Amino acid sequence: MTPSDASATAAHQDREFSARLDARLREFFRAERERVTGISPSAADLVDAIERLTHGGKRLRARLCYWGWRSAGGGADAPGPEIAAAALELFQTAALIHDDVLDRSDTRRGSPSVHRVFESLHRESGWAADAEHFGVSAAVLTGDMSLSFAEQLFADAAARVPAPAAARARELFSTMRAEVMVGQYLDIHAEVSPAPQDSREQLERAMTVLRYKSAKYSVEHPVGIGAALAGADPAFLAACTRFALPLGEAFQLRDDVLGVFGDPETTGKPAGDDIREGKRTALVALCAQDGDPAEYEWLDSVLGRPDLGTEDITRARALIRDSGALRRSEELIDSLVADSDTGLEDLATDGVSRAGLRALADAAVRRTR
Repeated sequence: MTPSDASATAAHQDREFSARLDARLREFFRAERERVTGISPSAADLVDAIERLTHGGKRLRARLCYWGWRSAGGGADAPGPEIAAAALELFQTAALIHDDVLDRSDTRRGSPSVHRVFESLHRESGWAADAEHFGVSAAVLTGDMSLSFAEQLFADAAARVPAPAAARARELFSTMRAEVMVGQYLDIHAEVSPAPQDSREQLERAMTVLRYKSAKYSVEHPVGIGAALAGADPAFLAACTRFALPLGEAFQLRDDVLGVFGDPETTGKPAGDDIREGKRTALVALCAQDGDPAEYEWLDSVLGRPDLGTEDITRARALIRDSGALRRSEELIDSLVADSDTGLEDLATDGVSRAGLRALADAAVRRTR
C-alpha cells in the first residue's frame, strides 16, 4: 500500500470511528438522562450540560485512543476502544468544566461555560439566594458526574479485553486521572505563588504544569490506553510515549500561543484570556528570560487582572513578541514535533495506523483553535 493509499484508508476509518463514537455517546446520554429523570426531571439539566459540551469537541483524545489501539494490532471495528474513547471524552468534559470554574472563564468554545449556564438558569427562573454560587456549585457537581460517567464507561471497555490488557490500561487511566488533578493544582498554585527569580526555573515550572495538566492526558495517555487495551507490552508502550509525549507538549505550547494571540472568532475565548487569568505559561517564562526587565516587570504586575482592557492586552502581546518569546516558543514547538515525528517513524506498526496517528499529530499542532 502506497503512503497516499494508507492516508486515504486511515482518513476513511477515522471518519467511520468518529461516527460510531458519536452514536455511542448519543445513546449513552439518552440512557443516563432517562436514569436521572427518574429521580427528578430537574436532574436532566446535569446530563444536558455534559452532552452539550461533549458534543462540541474535536475528539482528539478519543481518536488518538483508537489509533493507539490500531497501532498495537487492534481490529478496526472492535467496541472496546470505542467505549474507552467515549470515557476519555467524558473525562475531558469534566476537566473543562472544572477548569472553567477554577479560571472563572465565562465562555468555552464560543458559548457560555457550564457554571455560567447554571447561573443564568437561576436568574431566569427567579430562584432564591446567590445565582453565581448556584452556578459554581452546579458546575462542580456536573463535572463530578462527568468523571463518574468516564469511570463507568472505562470499566465497560476494560471488561471487553483480556485481563492483562485491562490491568495495564487501567493503570494508565488511573495515572492519567491523578496527573491531571496534580497538574491543575500546580497551575493554580503558580498563579498565586511568587515566580522563581531564576528564569530557567520559571520555565521548568511552566513546563511541568504543561506536561501534567495537559500534554500527558491530551496525547500520551490516550495513545497508550488504546495500545494497552490491544495488548501492547511495556516496550511498545514506551515507544508510543516517545512519539506521543513530545507531541502533547507541542500541542499545549500551541494552546498557550493561542491563549494570547488567538483570534476569538476561532478560539471561542476572549483575546488574551490567558493573561487575564494569570497563566504563567512557558510563553511568559520565555519572556522573562529574554525580555526587557522593566517591561517584564509590568507584564508580571498585570497577570491575573480580569479587568485588563484591549490596550493592555495589545501591549502584553507586543512585549511577548518583541522579547523573542513567541519566536522561541515556535522553535520549541518545531523541535518537539521533530522528536515526535522520529518517534512515530520508529514505532513498529502498520502503514495505515502510522498515517492515522500522523494526521492527528498534524491537526494537534497546526491549528488555530
